[in-house]
Amino acid sequence: MKLSGSYQIKLEKQKVWEALNNPEILKKSIPGCEEFKKNSETEFTAKATNKIGPFNASFTGDIEIKDLNPPNSYKILGSGNSPVGFANGEALVKLEDLDGGTKLTYSVEANVGGKIAQVGSRLIDMTAKKMADIFFGKFSELIVEKKTTEELEKEIKEEVPREKKAKNKIAIIFSLLIIIGIIIYYFS
Repeated sequence: MKLSGSYQIKLEKQKVWEALNNPEILKKSIPGCEEFKKNSETEFTAKATNKIGPFNASFTGDIEIKDLNPPNSYKILGSGNSPVGFANGEALVKLEDLDGGTKLTYSVEANVGGKIAQVGSRLIDMTAKKMADIFFGKFSELIVEKKTTEELEKEIKEEVPREKKAKNKIAIIFSLLIIIGIIIYYFS
């Protein structure tokens, strides 16, 4: 099975790269992911349950990242087993700067076997495409929301001192006006 696609993410390439290497973000992005554990800088173990045709498949698998070219590309090798079959393959992920954001492109080659393979390649292809869309949609949403939240927190922190300075200036000016008023009243 071959699958490819691209997504535009409204975030700079370096931030997208960092998110692609963040186990927590990946766990939240993978459909049906129950566990995502980082074993080393380039190796992970994952467990996910998804419905493929009539099967409710729970896969446990190993993921390895190779050919790292930060922040431009890497290759993901993965294999997983389930009581209803197995899957293994590789994906090439590339990041490019594009219009104030990042274009993420991927191409996947995978093999599926066992009972799952009996549901037909068309259903498997449709399910794989749907899962890729869910993954990248959720991934984009998480990292853009995270950036937005971080930006808002930063802006709030920057505004608080400005507000205090402005309030302090107003208080000082108001105090000076009162003092001047008292002096004028006292000497007149």
